[in-house]
Amino acid sequence: MTELQEIIERAWDNRDLLKEETTTTAIRKLIDLLDKGELRVAEPTKDGWQVNEWIKKGVVLYFPIQKMETIEAGPLEFHDKIPLKRGYAEKGIRVVPHAVARHGAYISPGTILMPSYVNIGAYVDEGTMVDTWATVGSCAQVGKNVHLSGGVGIGGVLEPLQAAPVIIEDNCFIGSRCIVVEGVRVETEAVLGAGVVLTMSTKIIDVTGDKPVEYRGIVPARSVVIPGSYTKKFGAGDYQVPCALIIGKRKESTNKKTSLNDALREHDVAV
Repeated sequence: MTELQEIIERAWDNRDLLKEETTTTAIRKLIDLLDKGELRVAEPTKDGWQVNEWIKKGVVLYFPIQKMETIEAGPLEFHDKIPLKRGYAEKGIRVVPHAVARHGAYISPGTILMPSYVNIGAYVDEGTMVDTWATVGSCAQVGKNVHLSGGVGIGGVLEPLQAAPVIIEDNCFIGSRCIVVEGVRVETEAVLGAGVVLTMSTKIIDVTGDKPVEYRGIVPARSVVIPGSYTKKFGAGDYQVPCALIIGKRKESTNKKTSLNDALREHDVAV
């Protein structure tokens, strides 16, 4: 891995090296390792998450060394630089037409892809459901037994290199049409109600205590979150600005596969 990293780091600083076979072979090896889940753009550590910038560099460098090709899948035709992921049967992945994943995205055995899209560099762990028209962006990290409901948008990131990808930790439930972007981290067993939008600047307000507690960029473990708004003063007057409200905690005893409706009903939210 040290040798692979050194080759990619040199090519990042000197793009003329992309003309050399040693460099292109190393970049393609990196993408193959991402595809197999043997490398990750971001990985959990005892202190949180570590972003591997050199791997992101390798993903960015993969594009200029690839040529546009026609890709055929039965009567369907695509024209792109990145090949489609293949070999789902032997990998133990259920893929429903028209789900699409790019080579270089890791999808674990036991996952289900409804008609959806998973981009290069993403990591989707076992037991996860990527539901209809959900999108997992480049380099996004999705944990075990996660449910990404219909129309969910998990944002991708390649540059800036130091930027963390979106991270959805194990056993989370992400409700329909939620959007999570800009490196937001949703911690273990959290539940996002339908339509929650989270960016790094979104206020995430815990309203369960006597005083509100604000977070940005992180949803604490087992939080139950719904869309909300707060009043903000502008030159033209006072207006409502979107935020997210933490209205309770998912019980530790709750089944990890509990439905979003059940989780919200526990906190007297109409569904």
